[in-house]
Amino acid sequence: MDKISALFLAVFFLCATDRAWSQDDRGKQIEAAKKEGKLIWYTSANVTESKPLLDDFEKQHPFVKGEIFRASGEKTLNRIMTETRAGRWDFDVITINEVDALMDAKLLAPYKSPEAKNFIADFKHPNGYWNAVYVVYRTIGYNPKLVAEKDAPKQWEDLLEAKWKGKISVDPEEYNWYATLTKSWGKERTQKYMRALAKQEIQWRKGHTLIAQLVSAGEFPLGIIYVHRIEEMKQRGAPIEWVNTVNPVVVTLNSAGLSPKPPHPNTARLFIDFLLSKPAQQRLRALRRIPARSDVEPISPRMEQSKLKLTIQPRETGAQYREAIKDFREIFGL
Repeated sequence: MDKISALFLAVFFLCATDRAWSQDDRGKQIEAAKKEGKLIWYTSANVTESKPLLDDFEKQHPFVKGEIFRASGEKTLNRIMTETRAGRWDFDVITINEVDALMDAKLLAPYKSPEAKNFIADFKHPNGYWNAVYVVYRTIGYNPKLVAEKDAPKQWEDLLEAKWKGKISVDPEEYNWYATLTKSWGKERTQKYMRALAKQEIQWRKGHTLIAQLVSAGEFPLGIIYVHRIEEMKQRGAPIEWVNTVNPVVVTLNSAGLSPKPPHPNTARLFIDFLLSKPAQQRLRALRRIPARSDVEPISPRMEQSKLKLTIQPRETGAQYREAIKDFREIFGL
């Protein structure tokens, strides 16, 4: 046998051994998860996405009964902070935008899912502390029955025009939008812009789904919206559209992380693997979310990264995140 053949056989058997070990390890994990029988998932994802995903996971693993706590990112973050300070570790897995704040507080544990190889580097932590599940694009949405395409704002700065005063709806927790513009523009320019925007008599409404519904209903002509929500509503024939020319389109990552002290550790890891799997990512796409996995297409050709000026939300410590919240609230008097 020549050296090349010997090397090939060695690699073959090594890979076979790795596969066998991996399958054996997963089998043990499933058996341990059967004994746990439960999953507690904290998430900022809407119930219209989180519930179908959990249902799919339970069908795949019928021995698991899942529970969801769903709230905004800030409220979910505050709940975990409050619980863990009291010595309670109630959550197994969290999916949220604010994973860096959790890392800063040592409230995430590393876990490198075997599915992580299917995600680009920007969408996962190098040491496995989090992995993006889906991507959120923020831009300007408008009602085409009230605003012609040629008259719609093309850039964030266009919202400062006098004709839009009192006609723009914004979520009062748009901290990630503020932080990402700061990353792209710098703090001085961003705060100058935000102070000017604060004079536009913003119509504050809680929840991006609600804002999209109100814009579609004609209550406001404009709003800061999630692109995937607009695409979902357009599929149902709603009169709503989004602007793809703003610079930047703000990108936030809803990412999955593992609790440092999960009540159901084996089930938690199985669930993270499931969220990152191709079937779950395709399920998210069917639910009109923008999947983070690289081998699953976005829900619309207009969302292709090459067609948009994207800036991903900055990685922030807990202190930086709290500072962004403080600045945003002070500027807008919230």
